[in-house]
This record gives sequence, C-alpha cells and structure tokens, in this order.
Amino acid sequence: MSAFPTVTALLAAYLVGSLSFAVMTSRLMGLADPRSYGSGNPGATNVLRSGSKPAALITLAMDALKGYLPVLWVLVYGPRWGLSETTAAFVGLAAFMGHLYPVFFRFKGGKGVATAAGVLMALNPGLSLATLLSFAIVLAFSRYISLAAIVAAAFAPFYQALIWGVEPALLAIALMSLLLVWRHEANLRRLIAGTESKLGQKAVAPLGALATQDRPHPRHGPPRKHHK
Repeated sequence: MSAFPTVTALLAAYLVGSLSFAVMTSRLMGLADPRSYGSGNPGATNVLRSGSKPAALITLAMDALKGYLPVLWVLVYGPRWGLSETTAAFVGLAAFMGHLYPVFFRFKGGKGVATAAGVLMALNPGLSLATLLSFAIVLAFSRYISLAAIVAAAFAPFYQALIWGVEPALLAIALMSLLLVWRHEANLRRLIAGTESKLGQKAVAPLGALATQDRPHPRHGPPRKHHK
C-alpha cells in the first residue's frame, strides 16, 4: 500500500490545525488580537479575558472541531485508502501540532487544550470523558484552567493504558500529553509563584505593559535623603 494517503492525511490535518480561530474570530468580531494581551496565547482562555464570552465559546468550539474532524474523517473514510486507527491517532497528533506551530501564523500558536480534547473525543469518547472529568474536578476546586489542563493531560495516557490497554494510539496520546504539559511551563511557574490568573479574571493589558507593572512610580519610590 502506498504511503501517499497517509502523508496526505497527516499534511491536511496539520494545515487544518494551523487555522488559529482565536485570532480569526477576534478579527471578525472587532476584538484585539489575543496575542497582544494577557498571556499572549491565541486560545479560548485568553480570548475570554477580552470580556467577550461569545468569542471565547466560538474559539473553543472551532479549536476542538479542528482536532475532532480530521480524526473522524480517517476513521470513517480511511479504511478504503488503507488508513488504520493508528493512522487516525497520528492524524490527530498532526492537527494538534498545527495548533501549536501554525504555518499560517509564523509557527506561533496556542497550547492545544481544546484541540487535544477534540482529538480524544474522536479517537476514544470514553477516554475523552474521563479526561474532561479530571479537568472539570480540578477546575472546580482550583479555578485555574492551566492547572486543570496540566493534570488532565498528565492522566490521559494512564487512563488509556490502564482502562483500554496499551495500543499503538497510546504513543500519539502520550506525545500530545507531553507537549501540552510542556507548553504550560510558564503557567507552572506562575502557579508556583501564586501569580497565575484564575477563571474569568480579565487581563487585557498589552504584553509590553505587563513588564512595567511591578516598577515603582517615581512619586512612590524610596524617600530621598536630606543632607543637613
């Protein structure tokens, strides 16, 4: 069997994943570019910080769909081209990589939480529900979306291995989980420092301004010494 269908499916999934719906939705709705405020991450969580819930929900749905649809297409139509469930898993990984490193946006993408959720939903709905339940529990108690995403990503490969067995798709799932945790490195540092934003907290200041927030104003600096 030719490798052409597999390569084509992987490339198409990557290109679909490269569509940054956070940026496109914000432009269409007249909002600021999500890469210019808050965490600078082009994802639904940062779009929510703009104050527009509809824009955030649209971004969330479209980011999930761009992970879900390529995998579903391979599962439904792939067998006639010799594409297996393992191929479908790596097609999902390709879509996820497109979100992280989008060719249409200078390879500067988001963190991939919604896209990974879409991939898992298409691959294994039971695994997706178990992972989303972990996400929801951590979010309900902590109010930190980043912490919930990290915990859910870390548990996903273990759920797959312990409940559904060690299958070839496990490698693709584990790689997505590792990349997702790695992309949250800055969030981990802020969580440890106690400066991470909680769910619903606005953070629309330009990124360049964030670096100057902790600098004392000249009027509020240390008192001058007076010489007698």
